[in-house]
Amino acid sequence: MRREAGLAATRFHDLRHTAATLLLAMGVDPRTIMQTLGHSQISLTMNTYAHVLPALQAEAAAKMNTILGGRQITEKTS
Repeated sequence: MRREAGLAATRFHDLRHTAATLLLAMGVDPRTIMQTLGHSQISLTMNTYAHVLPALQAEAAAKMNTILGGRQITEKTS
């Protein structure tokens, strides 16, 4: 059925990585993600499952710039 749909083989464990990353990208609190995945320590969740996305890094840098009194940074498009 998976092959007929043209989908790649995906392990159940891979879905946990995807879920953690997507929840983080949507701004869900890391402790909530930890509980959703059933972990007892937030370090396991954040170090193992939550991959930092470039857009989140850019957003964090822009927020830091704003709080430190810098000018608003906007992304340039080509």
